[in-house]
Amino acid sequence: MEKVDFDTTVDRYGTYSTQWDYVKDRFGEANLLPFTISDMDFKAPQGVTDVLIRAAKKGVFGYTRWNNSEFKGAIVNWFKRRYQVNVDADAIVYSPSVIFSLAKLLEQYSQPGQKVLTFSPCYDAFINTVSANNRLLLQFDVDDGVDWAALHRTFAQEHPAVFLLCNPHNPLGIAWTDQDMQKLVALCNAYHVAIISDEIHMDVVRKGTKVHSLAAYFDQLTVQKAVITSASKAFNIPALGVSYALIPDVLDREQFLYSLKKKNALSSVPYLGMLATIECYDHQEDWLNQLSAYIDGNYAYMQKFLEDELNLKYQIPAATYLGWIDISPLGIDMRDLQHEMVTKQKVAIMDGSVYGNGGHNYLRFNLGAPRSKIEDGLNRLAKAVHALQNK
Repeated sequence: MEKVDFDTTVDRYGTYSTQWDYVKDRFGEANLLPFTISDMDFKAPQGVTDVLIRAAKKGVFGYTRWNNSEFKGAIVNWFKRRYQVNVDADAIVYSPSVIFSLAKLLEQYSQPGQKVLTFSPCYDAFINTVSANNRLLLQFDVDDGVDWAALHRTFAQEHPAVFLLCNPHNPLGIAWTDQDMQKLVALCNAYHVAIISDEIHMDVVRKGTKVHSLAAYFDQLTVQKAVITSASKAFNIPALGVSYALIPDVLDREQFLYSLKKKNALSSVPYLGMLATIECYDHQEDWLNQLSAYIDGNYAYMQKFLEDELNLKYQIPAATYLGWIDISPLGIDMRDLQHEMVTKQKVAIMDGSVYGNGGHNYLRFNLGAPRSKIEDGLNRLAKAVHALQNK
């Protein structure tokens, strides 16, 4: 495959982009340079565009069956080739989004009022979805690593119904090791806690990083379990609306499908999204490898910039394209920094407190963009910091 151009800037205005067109909704001002929502400022692989153009020219967009050998086979082959994991095709079920899957599985695996345990800081949709479904979210802080003895005590004392894993972790970028996964499996088995693993960030990792899908441990788990994921994050196709879950237990899977089809009337897959998923998994792995290498470069650039310009020591994470920057050594207040960035430097970078306990005094910076945008955003951040420090 020829070299992919990730340097060219793509104008995303006028596409109803949450990150660009509607940045005012979250930050109070329009026309900010955004490093916010976790989608990327790159075009999807050319092969995806070609597949969608062919479908559009055919002009047929009727009700579409997701339960077919091409869709499920692409997923099976992806897990086998990319992660050396054997997935049973029968375990695969379509879902319109990963968080929709989470909501439906929470209904299956727990009762209102019960506790759901997760690592913190955590994806803000975890907080919202668990709370809106009348479950109590318990946040276990892993900013400084996992205290396994303390986690064991939490399982024993709090009796959560579900453990919700972000694998790899958003926003910390932790790629959980085999040893980590074995410990989590043992804890869930010992305390009869269902486990759901959100693996949407698994495809974008640093060179040399090995990731471990929960699907590799299904046979060891004696509790309810599921993987929820999508090609949307890695290949930048979230607007096409396709995700899937791996639910190995037949009864759990049938209950999920009953909820999907009967209770929520979702039986037909978005045709273009399914085509794009098949194309990505079957033909775009080299594109993904080039993307990961480019993002590795963005991380290296940011690490050097933060040390040279702000004297911040930054450790590059093992996975994701999301930087997690500790601003506490700067000696400035997050509210003042956000005000300076938004009103003076016209840049939008997420306040880490959005991501729950352990997120205070952190910025989450989206590195899924051309290098020129990364340079511009970091320069604006540095100007905001210097302006506050020189007051």
